[in-house]
Amino acid sequence: MTIVTLYATPQDRRIATLASLAIAIHVVESALPSPLPGVKPGLANVVTLIALKRWGWRTAVWVSALRVVVGSLVTGSFLTPGFILSGAGAIIALAALGVAHRMPDIGVIGLSVVAALAHMAGQFGVVYVWLIPHPGMWHLLPLLMSAALLFGLVSGRISAILLRRIVVPPL
Repeated sequence: MTIVTLYATPQDRRIATLASLAIAIHVVESALPSPLPGVKPGLANVVTLIALKRWGWRTAVWVSALRVVVGSLVTGSFLTPGFILSGAGAIIALAALGVAHRMPDIGVIGLSVVAALAHMAGQFGVVYVWLIPHPGMWHLLPLLMSAALLFGLVSGRISAILLRRIVVPPL
């Protein structure tokens, strides 16, 4: 009979630490009032962007997935429409980041804007197809995408500042 020792690798601990930080930011943001339904600053995405730039796309995917699932469990929104929208936005944003981060001339601010616009587009698509399939929804899209652009710029700038100041060796 063999005994299997389970232990966390340094990468596991890094992902857990980053995800914990992203979840904490997510929970704080969920308590803030929103001017429009579904419009939040998305500051937890700063952690995902830092993970992407320092440790790669797979680490960013883990951090984002854990933030969405555990954050929804903590806030009591697991399997609600909000959870579905958050998950859909995260999947589309991560797919866009998977392509964009391979482009040599795109910086962290550009990545943040790409992710924010993709996230909003993914959420809008799910809302339109699943919840409110009304042509009037299209009138909201410019406002929603403008908010995503603004918050993407803000998150990207914060990420750029933190990436310059945080000294962490890559994996």
